[in-house]
Amino acid sequence: MTERAESPVEPWCLRERGLNLDLLARSESLFALSNGHIGLRGNLDEGEPYGIPGTYLNSFYEVRPLPYAELSYGSPESSQEVVNVTNAKLIRLLVDDAPFDVRYGRLLRHERVLDFREGTLTREADWESPSGCRVRVRSTRLVSFTQRAVAVIEYVVEPIEASARLVVQSELVANEPIPPRSGDPRMAAVLENPLSALDQDLHDRGAVLLHRTRLSGLQMAAGMDHLVEAPAEVSVDSAAMDDWARITFVCRLQPGQALRIVKFVAYGWSSMRSTAALRDQVAAALTGARHTGFEELLDEQRSYLDEFWAGADVRIDGDPRLQQAVRFALFHVLQAAARAERRCLPAKGLTGPGYDGHTFWDSEAYVLPVLIYTQPQAVADALRWRHSALDLAKERAATLGLRGAAFPWRTIGGEECSGYWPASTAAFHINADIAAAVTRYRSVTGDETLEIEVGLELLVETARLWISLGHHDLNGVWHIAGVTGPDEYTAIVNDNVFTNLAAAHNLRSAAQAAERHPSRARDLGVTVEEVAAWRHAADAVNVPYDNDLRVHQQSAGFTRLPPWDFEASRDRYPLLLHAPYFDLYRRQVIKQADLLLAQYWFDRLFHDEDKARNVDYYERRTVRDSSLSAAVQAVTAAEVGHLELAYDYVCEAAQIDLRDIEHDSGDGMHIASLASVWTALVAGFGGLREHEGQLSFAPQLPDRITRLSFTVRRRGLRLDVDIESGRATYGLRDKTDSTLALRHHGKEITVTAGNPVTQPISKRRPLLPRPPQPPGREPSRQR
Repeated sequence: MTERAESPVEPWCLRERGLNLDLLARSESLFALSNGHIGLRGNLDEGEPYGIPGTYLNSFYEVRPLPYAELSYGSPESSQEVVNVTNAKLIRLLVDDAPFDVRYGRLLRHERVLDFREGTLTREADWESPSGCRVRVRSTRLVSFTQRAVAVIEYVVEPIEASARLVVQSELVANEPIPPRSGDPRMAAVLENPLSALDQDLHDRGAVLLHRTRLSGLQMAAGMDHLVEAPAEVSVDSAAMDDWARITFVCRLQPGQALRIVKFVAYGWSSMRSTAALRDQVAAALTGARHTGFEELLDEQRSYLDEFWAGADVRIDGDPRLQQAVRFALFHVLQAAARAERRCLPAKGLTGPGYDGHTFWDSEAYVLPVLIYTQPQAVADALRWRHSALDLAKERAATLGLRGAAFPWRTIGGEECSGYWPASTAAFHINADIAAAVTRYRSVTGDETLEIEVGLELLVETARLWISLGHHDLNGVWHIAGVTGPDEYTAIVNDNVFTNLAAAHNLRSAAQAAERHPSRARDLGVTVEEVAAWRHAADAVNVPYDNDLRVHQQSAGFTRLPPWDFEASRDRYPLLLHAPYFDLYRRQVIKQADLLLAQYWFDRLFHDEDKARNVDYYERRTVRDSSLSAAVQAVTAAEVGHLELAYDYVCEAAQIDLRDIEHDSGDGMHIASLASVWTALVAGFGGLREHEGQLSFAPQLPDRITRLSFTVRRRGLRLDVDIESGRATYGLRDKTDSTLALRHHGKEITVTAGNPVTQPISKRRPLLPRPPQPPGREPSRQR
């Protein structure tokens, strides 16, 4: 029997009481565990029932063809698809002769807890078999942050009222069936049984399976080993074939006795290493995990997370639900990035197959800005991964007839995987987003090493792209034509403001970096004339402005496009499923924050009055058919004094997956949206900005938050910011002799370790009334 699941609001965990089989896919995403290298969906231990079974290795993919009605020059011929790899989560249980399956017998109690401080998923089930034999099952699952290749499961079974024969089958299963996700038979054929068996290694209490993808040629190994404890004799049997291995434990226990099995799991993959090397790698990881032991792995996990939360936690008084949501969000962001180590950061992390496992501009624009202040090493790894794909980006630029590097709109391995030009390849701003991440990293961390080793080359090659893409008109004004900005409902436009300003920032940053490292710049072929051209273009960039409406134009001519009939679309969102793209492209309707994103990123280039009018104008036209939009709108609404509107947007962003607002959380978490919750709170209500290498704050709180506290890491220091009604306090931890200069509402202050500085806050009055949104698209909380 199943029941409606309940989730009480708790500050440091996500708890589910009961089990709703209709929402399994969603809960599997919510309860997923990952360390950035290994991802385990929150499937039930016994494997069935399931929504979407899923075990993922970062950047382990299969190739599939891209279908086109008509071929065109430069269009990618294939895409990459994340593979559901060998499942090592499986632990099946038979009680006497009845398989433990929540769909049969009576499920008397079921509870799962995702603990944000412990980094574990725990499960407790009280179940009665169809024949009336009752058992209690407890499991604890962990994907290690400290031992990158390792996961571990503790599985405990206890008879309750009568003795029982317990049979536990711990398994490795490759090529497990998954629900179809596409009607394209070519895609289905590729993803059905994507792994070809190479070898098996079996011993008394463990096994290793080795496989290769059929088309991409990537090799992987998955292994398991076990510790067993019981007050009675336990018999052990082992077996293996090409696609499965099974270790079976059998014993008879009395009520109150328990069988405890600790399953150690390890994964490895490579495109270059031999089968033997992968087998040995996994065997070594298992040996290391067994040597460490389950309890110490738990201690290591807690210590790792203690250090993370000490520099990343956001504390909220007045809204317990938002408090839980922001910690849930930050935990999943950490899981997506912590040990990715020079591989991509997928839009869904390693929590599900959504977006085919691809990474997008979301990573550099939404995720890395948060990690820079909370987990900077993960940012360095992510940018080194981008640099590893630089040659592919340069080849792509050459195919497009451009110089420099054209980074892919969506990819896993570095090749362009999008077959739709207007909303993908034409969005060249991905290159400037990467460049912005390079400059932010240096500014926040003070680390010059990354810039010297990879950052300068990224800046130079992206700058070269912009020079070849843009042009000066007869008056010397620099334009970028035929591109798509962040708003995917307004494609192939001229002078998109975000793109133009981001490109100008890219060009200036490249020039400055080249001057900081002249020898390295010469090695890259940078000349004095080239640097001058970068600066000249950046200084002459066009920023379209409507003098009649007194607002910035999202792109040249945008404010003169025909309006969209929002009233007729009230119940037809997302619009891309109900309207042709050509009609969306030619009207004033916005999928996600675009001009407002430019206003946030480059805030010093916009006057206060223009900011207020821009928010008023674009709020009325933005439908938020993208999960990326709400947090940016929260930041810009807060900046112009619409604090309660900003609060509503923060709540929507925070609940994107917890409430499944977009009805697709079953495919995996929205990692960029979850990251942006931190941005909405810290940059929105905290007013955090980075200006010329100096932190700046302009804190304001909405009525429903009585206190907001957070910590940001900067150049080896941790700055604590504590905001209450009427005041903000800044304090430094760590070194006793450290100081930090910053701005509070434009005022210069200096904070010294051990001597917090408190400054008053005067509430900003908005220049204009709170703007309405398109009918039916008010922030989720408001509705």
